[in-house]
Amino acid sequence: MSPKSGAADDSKTHPVVSLISGGIAGGVEAAVTYPFEFAKTRVQLRNEGNASRPRNPFLVVAEVFRDEGARALYKGCSSLIVGSIAKDGVRFLFFDLIKDAFKDPETGALSPLRNLLAGMSAGVVASIFAVTPTERIKTALIDDARIAKRFHSASHAVRVIYAEHGFLGLYHGFAGTTLKQAGATAFRMGTYNILKDYENGRQITQSTATNFANGAVAGTITTYATQPFDTIKTRSQSAKGASTVEAFRSVLADDGIKGFWRGTTMRLGRTVFSGGILFTVYEQVAAVLNPILQR
Repeated sequence: MSPKSGAADDSKTHPVVSLISGGIAGGVEAAVTYPFEFAKTRVQLRNEGNASRPRNPFLVVAEVFRDEGARALYKGCSSLIVGSIAKDGVRFLFFDLIKDAFKDPETGALSPLRNLLAGMSAGVVASIFAVTPTERIKTALIDDARIAKRFHSASHAVRVIYAEHGFLGLYHGFAGTTLKQAGATAFRMGTYNILKDYENGRQITQSTATNFANGAVAGTITTYATQPFDTIKTRSQSAKGASTVEAFRSVLADDGIKGFWRGTTMRLGRTVFSGGILFTVYEQVAAVLNPILQR
């Protein structure tokens, strides 16, 4: 398979296939890796009322498991799964559409820079329509569970936040989330497609193992490049809520520059697996659906 033929194959992906495959992949990835996300979020939040709380994400998991039970590690999981289905459905759909628009009309090739720009554009769209409000609810639920315990469920949290802050309360942390999503989608999807194009150009077979490895590499690069945005987003979306500027200042005041990379270890553990799972499931579902819709 030549680079051109590989690009042509990708261009045949039906928009409905991108949307459904991305949504299923996002839901599976979120459910499997949620304890990593839970621990990362706890570490990034302030330890109000208990400065002795551990900052090591693995110790956080052990402490929560011991004190609150295994079920507590999935607090806010339903919100993330719903958000991930919407987020990944939207960003795979728009990434494929934008990627096709950015391709060289003669060769069908996509340069590394255009791969990254396509990912960035898809990330912004996903943040507006899916990621920010669902991340806000997930983070508020995790934060509330360790302090006030006001929220009974995700739907109850939505009602309380809406009553106290209005519709825009669901968009606390929008700037940080959008920056994170733009960067994360650019690096994750851009890197994955750069690797895939490179392999197609050298007749390297696209197998489940290859898809997983490419996704894991993309996840690692994404984590280190976007961690500061993730930390600011988490502080902004705590149960009380805060502006992006307030969140930035609080992280700086608490831990200095290194504080912006708090939770990296646990997020890295999640994104390495999540990247592999996300792209592997996407490719497998797309392989099943594409022939059906092309009949």
